[in-house]
Amino acid sequence: MEPITREQFEPVRALLEGARRRTRPRVHDLYDVFTAVLHFIDTGGPWRSMPPDFPPWRTVHEYYTQWTLRRHNESTLLERALEMLGRHDLLDKLRARLARNV
Repeated sequence: MEPITREQFEPVRALLEGARRRTRPRVHDLYDVFTAVLHFIDTGGPWRSMPPDFPPWRTVHEYYTQWTLRRHNESTLLERALEMLGRHDLLDKLRARLARNV
């Protein structure tokens, strides 16, 4: 998987930030969480095997859960973010994963 740069991530930051409940200050950089989610989608590995240079797997899982919540039969936030980035390779993998979990 070709990595996403911070500059490429900036256009989707606002889209993804809107999903978070603002109960306390953010501990992990949203870019780091996003790249961890992309790693998970790309590798298909278990959450607990997240490499140590990413935020904790429970944090990444929580964001993934919020970003893949489907509302009113619309695309999920993560699907829209990947579309904005033109990452159709990861979008196909995400949709396959979401279809298995229905």
